[in-house]
Amino acid sequence: MNEFKVRASSWGSLFDCAHRWEGEHILGMRKPSGLRAQLGTGIHAGTAAFDSGNLTGAPITVDEAAEVFVQALKNPEQDVDYKQDDLTILDAEKIGLVLTVKYCTEIAPRMDYVSVEMPLEPLLITCGDVIVKLTGTMDRARVVRSAGGKVINDLKTGGRVIANGAVVVQGRSAQLGTYQIMSEQTDGEATVGSQITGLQTTSKAAVGVSRVFDAKRIMLGTEDEKGLIEYAAGMFKTGLFPPNPQSQLCSQKYCARWGTCMYHE
Repeated sequence: MNEFKVRASSWGSLFDCAHRWEGEHILGMRKPSGLRAQLGTGIHAGTAAFDSGNLTGAPITVDEAAEVFVQALKNPEQDVDYKQDDLTILDAEKIGLVLTVKYCTEIAPRMDYVSVEMPLEPLLITCGDVIVKLTGTMDRARVVRSAGGKVINDLKTGGRVIANGAVVVQGRSAQLGTYQIMSEQTDGEATVGSQITGLQTTSKAAVGVSRVFDAKRIMLGTEDEKGLIEYAAGMFKTGLFPPNPQSQLCSQKYCARWGTCMYHE
């Protein structure tokens, strides 16, 4: 059998434009990330350091978390196209520092985390002669007493993660549902839902936490409706990864397959 190793964090984009996803994750067509993506990486590093310290009984200060952010922002581990986004390093640093501080002082004290940056056991999906091996590290898991159990919490950064004062959850179920399944497989503990912590990387930096939603159901389906796992299995069995020219990411900026794709305008 052929085995494809895929990051669970990419799973959602398979259902946005499977053609783009195939190009990147199966054919190996990659583009350097932009500065906004690197800004998100830095924010993840700083906030994770702060939460990990609190969870393990070795807390760090907000200033120390901010320093972790700055170091991660300025020392990328992958290629970064600094001309891709309308943003300077100085602007990114300013935005990231505000968001890191806001997270550490406004969001973290409200959370009851049981894990931070937890490696998950791979999830194997058999698709005919192909095995898809999903791997990943889960941002956070927390206990939400009002929801009745463990909730998977994922940090999202970007310019549109908060709309009309609420954290956007649309389009997140494929990735978060995968994390729910993988988390339950890893530690044997049931999850009751997923949640997004949004950190808006605009000049008007804002943070927030979404409602709890059932992402796992979308992946597994019901007695009457197929889940996304079954639809994905069909793509791998047939080798057909359909394009989506209406995707918001259908552009030369975001798609490594753009130059050879005949389906965009």
